[in-house]
Amino acid sequence: MSEALDSLLDLLDLERIERDIFRGASRSAVVPRVFGGQVAAQALVAAGRTVPDGCLAHSLHSYFLRMGDPGAPIVYSVDRIRDGRSFTTRRVVAVQHGQPIFHLSASFQTYEEGLDHQVAMPDAPDPETLPTAAEMMPRYADRFTDPGMIDRLLEARAAVDLRYVEEPPFATAGQPREPRSQVWFRTRGKLADDPLLHVCLATYVSDMTLLDSVLLAHGRGGWAIGDVVGASLDHAMWFHRPFRADEWLLYDQESPTSSGGRGLGQARIWTQDGRLAITVIQEGLIRTPRGR
Repeated sequence: MSEALDSLLDLLDLERIERDIFRGASRSAVVPRVFGGQVAAQALVAAGRTVPDGCLAHSLHSYFLRMGDPGAPIVYSVDRIRDGRSFTTRRVVAVQHGQPIFHLSASFQTYEEGLDHQVAMPDAPDPETLPTAAEMMPRYADRFTDPGMIDRLLEARAAVDLRYVEEPPFATAGQPREPRSQVWFRTRGKLADDPLLHVCLATYVSDMTLLDSVLLAHGRGGWAIGDVVGASLDHAMWFHRPFRADEWLLYDQESPTSSGGRGLGQARIWTQDGRLAITVIQEGLIRTPRGR
């Protein structure tokens, strides 16, 4: 296991300070605020630690309310909404400095058999044939006005091997493209056989690139380039089938629309052998800075 992955697992290992109250550490993202995927993953950890054994997360719906302060811990308060025979529901509020910064509702289900179908997995190249972030990022150093940006981007993704199928938005800024993007990802090391851990790590990664497809449609490079400003507004996920976050997963993303300063991203996450594991939808605030 890599040191970066070990650090990420420590970040997700919340401190229980009351029966339904947890505390998590924070750290800065590429921009000076807490990464949204971190807050969502920690909130799901908090929810999952209050459900009975055998209950597996099948969906989450969340809202980002305020920017997180990377210099302060986050307190997660869990509300046990319902404990049923098949489904268990939890609500989590994340608080910093006395104010809610994030709200999550999550549902868990005991395993049962049922009707089963799925659409076909899209075509994608073998992830092993694609360049790693460390191989790809330095090629685009001239795109960034901040000389430290490449290092911060690599540090932010050090726990995850994330490989773009096509060039990322910052590589083709100024050239509008089809609003679709694909990345392969997996953790940099093996994980324990805990379904909640794999779901939480997929939740963490899901916030990294989902709005790329919105940027591609308008030829924008993104937050690191500085030709847009914005943040995640809400985030929803449905977990359909078992998967492992330490094995290759294809994140197939697209944007059907953007308007009113908001952009919508939707995606499906597939296992390498073609099983549809997760559906993701996110809306983000995307504004163009004055003069850009």
